[in-house]
Amino acid sequence: METVILVVVIALVVILGAGGLVIGSRRRNRQLPPSPPSTPTITKPPAEPHVGDEAETPREEPRRTIEEVPLPGATAAPEAPEEVELPEQVVVERPEPTEGRLVRLRSRLSRSQNSLGKGLLTLLSRERLDDDTWEEVEDTLITADVGVTPTQELVERLRTRVRVLGTRTPDELRTLLREELLALVDPTLDRALRTESHEESPAVVLVVGVNGTGKTTTTGKLARVLVADGRSVVLGAADTFRAAAADQLQTWGERVGARTVRGPEGGDPASIAFDAVKEGIAEGADTVLIDTAGRLHTKTGLMDELGKVKRVVEKHGPVDEVLLVLDATTGQNGLVQARVFAEVVDITGIVLTKLDGTAKGGIVVAVQRELGVPVKLVGLGEGADDLAPFEPEAFVDALIGE
Repeated sequence: METVILVVVIALVVILGAGGLVIGSRRRNRQLPPSPPSTPTITKPPAEPHVGDEAETPREEPRRTIEEVPLPGATAAPEAPEEVELPEQVVVERPEPTEGRLVRLRSRLSRSQNSLGKGLLTLLSRERLDDDTWEEVEDTLITADVGVTPTQELVERLRTRVRVLGTRTPDELRTLLREELLALVDPTLDRALRTESHEESPAVVLVVGVNGTGKTTTTGKLARVLVADGRSVVLGAADTFRAAAADQLQTWGERVGARTVRGPEGGDPASIAFDAVKEGIAEGADTVLIDTAGRLHTKTGLMDELGKVKRVVEKHGPVDEVLLVLDATTGQNGLVQARVFAEVVDITGIVLTKLDGTAKGGIVVAVQRELGVPVKLVGLGEGADDLAPFEPEAFVDALIGE
């Protein structure tokens, strides 16, 4: 009996020992939490950076006094608005008066023209005026672009007066030649520009001519002539085929305070001309100047379009002037252009440009005879005020010189 009890006790001891080993093994495999440090570590919050600055390099700011610190809820004083740079204002010019302008520009005209007068006076001062001398006189006049028929008329009158009067002294010959040349230029022609407004519409002036005659520039200078004479002007940029023509005309207009009506490049010229006159009526302007495209006289379609411009404008009222711009240096070639333009529109006046260069003064006579209309304006330089009303007496005086 005792033996059995002993065996049972030993078995229990073995079982309990094995269980302890298992529990100890499990405790060793479990990771224990780290032991807390002896001294706690305190982490500081990051410093707040200034607006627009790096936190590491704060900007040094001046310290403000208590008076400078606004109270909570107070409204800060509004900042002064920044100054806006305005575009430069265009200075409106006041052109010089046109009265006597050709006299003031006489020296320019005489540079290339007085050779005609000097040549004629030299021939007429010979002791013997035979047929050969008179033929030289004719050649001199024809070379100056006077034209064959006007030259023959002038020589015939001169021969008769010299023979009858027996004029021989230089002063007498100069007086005689001046009278005959003046008669040839015809001072009786009406050279006034019809630019006064009507009761309900402004006066309308069409400026026509071929490329290269200075047509757009002449239109701008004509605006200055009218403003100098007290007219209010509206410009119509109906030359839509030449690049920058509208810009060029607008620049001329701004210099004298004239409004420019323009359209898109390549647009309908007749429509722009119509709008220009409409604008002139709305503004109560005295005159509307319409710059047309430089039509080549060999292109029938473009010439027909010029006629269309005139017809469309006439829906507002009459066209008072149609000014043909001719380059005086082209001589007899200008007459060909003049004939074709006269067939399309009724030319009322001629503007001769570049008369101060190599031009020959006789073209004034020839073109008047060809068209039956007067030369009303002449260009005598590249300056803004070098367009002058044509004065026959001043012109002839420049031809024959002092």
